[in-house]
Amino acid sequence: MVEIRQEFIEQAMQLTRNAEVLPGGVNELAIKLQHAADTKTPLRIKLGMDPTRPDLHLGHTVVMRKLKEFQKLGHKIVLLVGGATAMIGDPSGKSETRPALTKEQVEENAKTYFEQMSKVLDISDAEVVNNADWLHKMSFSELLQLAGKVTVAQMMTRDDFAKRYAEGKPIAIHEFFYPLMQAYDSVAIDADIELGGTDQRFNTLLGRDIQVAYGKKYPQLVMMLPLLEGTDGVVKMSKTYPEHCISLTDSAKDMFGKLMSIPDTLITRYYSLLTDVSQVELVKMDKDIESNSINPRDIKMKLAHMITEEYHGKEGADKAQEEFINVVSNKGIPEDIESVKIEADTNILDLLVNLKFVQSKGEAKRLIQGGGVKLDGEKISDMTLVVTPNMDKVLQAGKRKFAKLV
Repeated sequence: MVEIRQEFIEQAMQLTRNAEVLPGGVNELAIKLQHAADTKTPLRIKLGMDPTRPDLHLGHTVVMRKLKEFQKLGHKIVLLVGGATAMIGDPSGKSETRPALTKEQVEENAKTYFEQMSKVLDISDAEVVNNADWLHKMSFSELLQLAGKVTVAQMMTRDDFAKRYAEGKPIAIHEFFYPLMQAYDSVAIDADIELGGTDQRFNTLLGRDIQVAYGKKYPQLVMMLPLLEGTDGVVKMSKTYPEHCISLTDSAKDMFGKLMSIPDTLITRYYSLLTDVSQVELVKMDKDIESNSINPRDIKMKLAHMITEEYHGKEGADKAQEEFINVVSNKGIPEDIESVKIEADTNILDLLVNLKFVQSKGEAKRLIQGGGVKLDGEKISDMTLVVTPNMDKVLQAGKRKFAKLV
């Protein structure tokens, strides 16, 4: 029985805030931390990222912030770009086969990843690797050897595969290779701990099994972190639902405004997952909100400023807050509103898409149905409305998007 020193128990307890560690929890993590210190061998902390889309959002930063904690303790973070796995697409949580990406799409999407991640992590001190460097070089016999480490029965214990099979939905053979490839990455980079969202339980635990199969004596621990809900408070934050997603590439104004739109029930969850606010402060916030001793809007305003400042600086956050108070609280219109020249008669749905106020006509329809589109302050309900060149009015979509039609 290993005697664990208090120093490392405390480190492990801090690191496991908001996280689940398998197997063994806090004690097993403390043992790894202590052994790393005693042998002067930093732990190798793995985070795999498939560049299936070009930008990251606040949901991604939940894991990135945890990586930062390990980095501050002197451990080596290994950022693994899924150049090979992204071409398959992770089937986790999916009800149907994901479309494959081309090599060119993967490379294009990966370009901005590290620039965005540098807002949270010290990228210069990280080890950056691409699994295409070893997975694309595997021979067919090596691939068969890897496939022989796992049974079909094991694969079918995954909830998404089991559900699709029960519903008679197709499961392509190549989808079985995604978790295998991700697991082999842990062998290739000799990972000690792998981080991921709670939807990665099967994939990350399989990494342990594959490491053992390839001879690693002390396989990786798995640290799983919560999936952050989008601004609707229901669905996990994802670029699939742009209207509820807060991207790291959002302007300070948009980031602040979106954070102010989260439901009150998510305030302390966002504080917990996206800031360094202590547990004591979080408990007090919950009590204050529940007892109505403080206006939730004030706590939310502080949260929005804190997060926006992290990504856009104090000046950007101050300006965003000032504009939000003017536009939303005081029912004003932004000073720097853009003028848009209308050249010809345009349907309101097309105009909203053309102005990039929405991603699609479907989203435009939902916004109009919800009373979120206005002309000079008057709500629009007619989806067949035609905007004409002589219509000199202010178009508003949602609470934060404006255009002066000229």
